[in-house]
Parts: sequence; structure tokens; C-alpha cells
Amino acid sequence: MRDLVGLTLQELEALAAGLGEPRYRGRQLARWVYDRRAIGFEVMTDLPEGLRARLATDAHIGRLRLVRRVDAAGDLTTKALLALRDGLTVETVLMRYDDGRRTVCVSTQVGCGMGCTFCATALAGLARNLSAGEIVDQVLLMRELTGERVTHVVFMGMGEPLANYEATLRAVRLLNAPYGPHIAMRRLTISTVGLVPQIRRLAAEGLQLTLAISLHAPDDALRSQLVPVNRRWPLAELVAAARDYAAATGRRVTFEYVLMAGVNDGERRAHELAALLAGLGAHVNVIPWNPVYGMAYRRPAPQAVSRFAAVLRRRGVPATIRVDRGVEIEAACGQLQRTHGARVPA
Repeated sequence: MRDLVGLTLQELEALAAGLGEPRYRGRQLARWVYDRRAIGFEVMTDLPEGLRARLATDAHIGRLRLVRRVDAAGDLTTKALLALRDGLTVETVLMRYDDGRRTVCVSTQVGCGMGCTFCATALAGLARNLSAGEIVDQVLLMRELTGERVTHVVFMGMGEPLANYEATLRAVRLLNAPYGPHIAMRRLTISTVGLVPQIRRLAAEGLQLTLAISLHAPDDALRSQLVPVNRRWPLAELVAAARDYAAATGRRVTFEYVLMAGVNDGERRAHELAALLAGLGAHVNVIPWNPVYGMAYRRPAPQAVSRFAAVLRRRGVPATIRVDRGVEIEAACGQLQRTHGARVPA
């Protein structure tokens, strides 16, 4: 049975036509799927009863189910544990900002296979990819759950988005579509640990989204320890791909750099990072490491974080320090790991 969540308007129109209905029925379906987040065909009362019956036989509406919601103090961050149809779970986060932004951090895989040594998601490994519908429905569900309009989406949750390339790009286009949440392309951000062929493929798509690269070290020896994929695509190849991406799209690339005390947070590392990124026109997002139970890394002192960012700025590399969101509920960068259970009854 075909899942309607994840289909484009053109595909929904073709589906309607294939069932002997006018193509405009596809537009009605799109409204029910992406605007009203219908969970069944019986509520689609503007569709003929016969069509609803055929759809119930030939298709289904794949929705995620809320297992648990956790809100941070001050109601700035909401984390949701969501069940998929096969009983596996993922975590999704909504972050609220004083300027009115409402950003959803979506997962693209159940777990992650990249093996980054400082990230909680990597602990359980990779179970499977998410479908485009499962990615998009995280945004639709968080909008429904909170009653708030989502303004930005970051593909920074569980998993490596570019390792699930086709579903991620379909989700991007659905989130941007006028019949979907209609989020501006420049308000969509894809994060990657550095899959160079996929970065180059993404550049050729001609999309105006933001690319964020998880860097975390300024030299190959250290980065290969922290981010194993660096052994396949070392820094020279990664930086060259980032440079070409910026040239092809006209979009500034962001580099994410998680600071770990005594590992990669010294001023020498900051100077090395500035040299590596010189002339790239990139921006560095400095992120103090967020605690993960059982890991031996330490969060650097605020002074060390400020010094690191200051060195980058003095060397001409724009840098900001990420504001903490949801650390106390394990919803911050690097903390997502389906804390409340990996599988629930399907």
C-alpha cells in the first residue's frame, strides 16, 4: 500500500487520476495530508465516498505517534519521542527563540552509523533510514503538538542526512512546497559529517538551503579519531567540496565545531582552524560539548569557549557560540539517543 505522506502534489494528482478521478482531487489530498495532518480517509469529507473507500484499500497515511513529550524549564525547548509504524523510535526537538523563530530539529535515520565518538546517537549504531514522509511528519506533528507555526527546520537530529540522500532531498522539497509547510528554502539547513560525493551532488541541485558541516578538528589526525568518516574523505577533500559548494550556490557554508576540554579547544587549535578555513568565507558555529552519560569528554569552561571564538574572529573567520537549548532534557546537540526506549509496541 502506498503511503500518501511523502508524495508530492504531482504524485497525488497522478494517484487521483489513476483511480479515475479529476486531478484536482490530488490537491485536496495534499491539503489533508500536509495542512490538516489527517490520520484517516474517513475525515476527508470533501472527497467522494467511493474515492475514500478505494484509497482505504490502495493506500495508507503513515503518521508518527507521540510516545513521550518533555519540556525544558522556561518552555524554550520541547523534545518528543516518536514511534514509527514498525515500532522503532526517533527523537525530534522544537526550539523557541525570542525573535519568534520556531525551529524543528528533525531526524533522518533511526540511530546513526557514522560513529562520531562524542555523540550519543552513535552509541546504538544505525537501525534504518527514515522515509521522506517520516521526516516531514516530524515537522507536522510538532506543529500539531504545540500549536505553533514552524519557521525553520534543521536536519541535525538523529542520523546523517546525506547518507539518506534521496529521502532527505524529497523531504526538503516537501517542506518548501506551497501545499506543505511552505518553509523558505533559506530557512532549511542540512548538516553532514562530511560525505564529500553527496556534498557535491547537493551543490548540483541548485537549492538555496544552508549547508552545515560538522568539523570538530582542524587536522586529519585528530578529526579521524573524533569523526571516523574523515579517514575516507580527509580535510583537504572536504574543504575543497565546501569551497565548490559555496561557489556553485552562492550560499555561505557553516562549519560546526564541538569544543571538548583538553581535546580540541586550545588556542593553538583555533589558529589551525582559522588557517584551514582562510578565504573560504565560511562561518563557524562553536558548540560547547553537551554531556552524554558514560562518555569521558568534558565541557570546556566558558572562558575557554570565548577565547576560541575570539581567536577565529581576530583571524577573520566569523564565529558565534551556540546558545544552549534543552541540555537538561537531553535535547541539545549530540544528546539525542531515544532515551525513553528504542522500541515501543507497533
